[in-house]
This record gives sequence, C-alpha cells and structure tokens, in this order.
Amino acid sequence: MDMWEQLSAEQLKEMERQFEIYSQGVEDIIPLKELKNKIAKSILLNKPLKIKLGLDPSAPDVHLGHTVVLNKLKQFQENGHIIQLLIGDFTGKIGDPTGKSTARKQLTDEEVKHNAKTYFDQFGKVLDMEKVELHYNSEWLSRLNFEEVIQLAGKITVARLLERDDFEERIALGKPISLHEFFYPIMQGYDSVVLETDIELGGTDQYFNILMGRHFQEKFDKDKQVALLMPLLEGLDGVDKMSKSKKNYIGIDENPQEMYGKAMSIPDVLMIKYFELATDLPLEEKQRIKEGLTAETIHPRDAKMLLSKTIVKMYHGAEAAERAQQQFISVFQERAMPDEIPSIHWEGEKKIMIVNLLVELGLQKSKSEAKRMIENGGIRLNGEKIGDTQLEIMIEDNLILQVGKRKFIQIKMD
Repeated sequence: MDMWEQLSAEQLKEMERQFEIYSQGVEDIIPLKELKNKIAKSILLNKPLKIKLGLDPSAPDVHLGHTVVLNKLKQFQENGHIIQLLIGDFTGKIGDPTGKSTARKQLTDEEVKHNAKTYFDQFGKVLDMEKVELHYNSEWLSRLNFEEVIQLAGKITVARLLERDDFEERIALGKPISLHEFFYPIMQGYDSVVLETDIELGGTDQYFNILMGRHFQEKFDKDKQVALLMPLLEGLDGVDKMSKSKKNYIGIDENPQEMYGKAMSIPDVLMIKYFELATDLPLEEKQRIKEGLTAETIHPRDAKMLLSKTIVKMYHGAEAAERAQQQFISVFQERAMPDEIPSIHWEGEKKIMIVNLLVELGLQKSKSEAKRMIENGGIRLNGEKIGDTQLEIMIEDNLILQVGKRKFIQIKMD
C-alpha cells in the first residue's frame, strides 16, 4: 500500500503541492514513486525529510550554475525539511574522479577547511544557514579501521564500480585508474547510510555517486534515498556547462552592474531554462513567461531584463537590482556613461599610441588584440568610437576609455 493512500484529502493536496514544487525543473527522479511516498510519510508522521547535498570543497567560488541545486534545496527548506550539507573533508583529499581523465590532486586539511568556510559564506545567500545541518564526513570515515573498510568494500562488486562512464573511458584509452579512486563512490554512498538521508540532490554528472547511496543504504538495511538529479546549466556561451575555467559564468559575489550586464548576454534560447533553474520566481510566473516567449507575446528583450533584474535582486536586493537596470538602460540603450566609473592614476607619457595605452592599462593583453578590438568598433574615447589603430592621443585628466560594452576606465592625472 502506497503511503499517500493513507492521507486525508487535505493531506493529499499538500503532498501534491510539494511534489509539484520539487519535481519542477528536475532532470530525473529515481525512483519517481518513492519521492511521493517519502513526502506522504513526512506528512503522516509530521516528521521532516533529510535532504543531502554533498560538497567536494575543491572549488569554493559559487556561480549561478551551482545555485541550480541550492534553489532546489531552498524549496525543501521552505517546507520545513532538514538540509544536510555534507563537506567531504575526507573524500576531498581523494578527489572525485567524475568527468576526469586523470586522478585529482589531493587536498590538504588547510585547503579543505578554507574552501569549506567559503562555501558556507556564499551558500548563506540562498539558504538559511541557521537551519542547515553541517556535517564533515571525516567524523565517521576517519574512524573506520582497516577491517571495517574491507567489509565496506565487500558490499559492492568491481563490475558495478566499472559502470562509471569515466572509468570505462579511461580503461578504453589505456589510462591508469588508482585503486583509491574506487573508494570515492563507496565513501559517498556510506555517507548516506550514516546520515540516514531521505533524498540526495546533485547534478546529472553525479548520477553514479548518488545511486551509491541507495545501494549502500540497502546493504545496511536502511530506507533507500531518492535521487534528485538537476540539469547542468549552460554558461553565457550557450554551449558549455557554466564554469569559471570556461569564463562563461555569473558569480553570485559579482557586483550588481556586472551581474546584470552578464545576464543580459544570456542567449535567447536559454532564457526559459534560466528562469526555471536560476530564479526564485513563483511557478505560475515562470509558466506565464514561458508561454509568452513561446507564443511571442513577450518580447525577448523585456523577458531578459526581467531575468537580469530578478537574478541581481536575489543576491543584492531590490534597490541594487533597480539601480543596475537603470544604469544598463542609461549606458547601453541610451549610450550614456555609467554613474560610477573606476579610475586609474596615470604617470606615463602624455602622448601615446592608443594600442599601447590599452595594453599598459591592462585593458587588452597585446597590441594585436587591441588593434582587433579597435577594428571591430569596440573602443570608445570620451564616448566617441575609435577607428584608427595608429591613432596617437594626448593624455588628459578625466579621459574616459570604454572597452566593449561594459568596461569603463577613467584616467586621472596629478
């Protein structure tokens, strides 16, 4: 008998409400039916669910791609469920081999602690950290003796571990796999046993690791967790997963103007996905926007401005979002200068070639790049477009250089 069959009409309505929220924007739920049962059980027993997110603290700078999972956690938290943030301070020393062609560099204790603190500070922009359970898996993994490790390893076959795509690829390419790498998914699965997790969240690239939690919970006669797999968010290039290394990201610590400007460069085809995964708008509002864009009753520019303003508001507040939007309108729609322009003190020659000036100010990496930017119409001097790569200019106080759409520098002299 399914748990929801025991619910009253009012309780059933609440279960369906929560299920709709949690399943929105999710790539896969494994298994779907068990998620409904867990919600129903939580309602019947008036007992919150335990929702786990495992973190390998090797890259603590949080960008919008990371918030896809955080926003989903927030939905559970707003319905009274317990968020288990698990810092892999033990597993972080090994490194998750997911998507890697070689083993990761192992982290020191100091690196792990520093990165974990950075996570906490940034996650507080999305979650109520006072209501979050924080765990470090060294609490239990470091206490296992060798006999217990062997017993744990005996609960899974080598064939099952080799089902991981990255392991299969490395074997096919003749690349080595160290024995300790097999223990990463084993340890992650054991984390769910210790924490008695009900639901574990992660990106689709964590499919294998999260299913290990179900595997080991079953081996230890525990209730098996449900896996909620979130889609990976493409970056500003519209192609690759959002990543700092790809330079296609929006950082949640970036200033409002930069964040707004970057959001306005999101490809139109990704707007609906960004609304769905990266904003906290109500489901009804997201659906209205989706239908409007599909039916072409909402102009893409208007939708993108709403998207950009919503993203800035989430991390900087309503006033900052309004200022960022007004500045964007002023600068890019009316071609005016921003209210605040960073300045730099100039002590060089008063007469200089424009390409040399751009390089010396660090606005371009080389003269050839500076020339290309000028030829493409990307350089303005006091609001006037520069078209001559051989132009020689006189440096004067308060001279304003504009590079591309969003970068302004004001030169100051004694």
